[in-house]
Amino acid sequence: MDFTGKTVIITGAGKGIGRATAELLAERGAEIIALSRTQSDLDSLREKIGGQSYAVDLSTAAGARAAMAEVGPADFLVNCAGTNVLESVLDMTEEGYDAVMNINLRTALICAQEFARRRIEAGGGGAIVNVTSIAGHRGFQDHLCYAASKAGLEGATRVMARELGPHGIRAVAIAPTVTMTELAKGSWSDPAKRDPMMVRHPVGRFAEAEDVARAIALLLSDDAVMVTGSVLSVDGGFLAI
Repeated sequence: MDFTGKTVIITGAGKGIGRATAELLAERGAEIIALSRTQSDLDSLREKIGGQSYAVDLSTAAGARAAMAEVGPADFLVNCAGTNVLESVLDMTEEGYDAVMNINLRTALICAQEFARRRIEAGGGGAIVNVTSIAGHRGFQDHLCYAASKAGLEGATRVMARELGPHGIRAVAIAPTVTMTELAKGSWSDPAKRDPMMVRHPVGRFAEAEDVARAIALLLSDDAVMVTGSVLSVDGGFLAI
């Protein structure tokens, strides 16, 4: 999986899965175009891997389009930017809905659209990886809008695969389980919350950000040349039981 000479746009590259993916692909030769909201995260990432970085607000349609116009063309896109607002069915607010759906779904669709337009102008080829979640497959408490956004992105991925395939562009989704980012470590440190979820993982642990990054690298690589329109669960067997 050598990505020498390839350019990868990664949204949400400042932290978590996005950052781990940026670091891994850079190690394997890729030029990284990192998009994130927090300049300090981008600064530390650039010190480590070089590449290009852009502090952008992807929460609006205009912001997402402006960001993609600024970064220009690339070989691959990883839609990793995401957020969550914990609200139940009965407590959902319009503000929570907009915050989650705008970033998790609309931004991903706009970035994929702008990426695909430029790939087609350049003659086609390339791949999109949309980072979703097992929350799109199981009903987790207080994850109403998050689940809707991730399930929606998986449906959109299949449409992307169908419509962009004739241009040589693959589109796949990757659905991680609980992934131990810095934020998640705090959320899942309580044994009362952690243990009932952990026991549903046959491998006996949650994912690390690097586990998901390696799977993303696989999906971008030529080893996955016939993989498109699919959802790869990186879940330690969670969805199997």
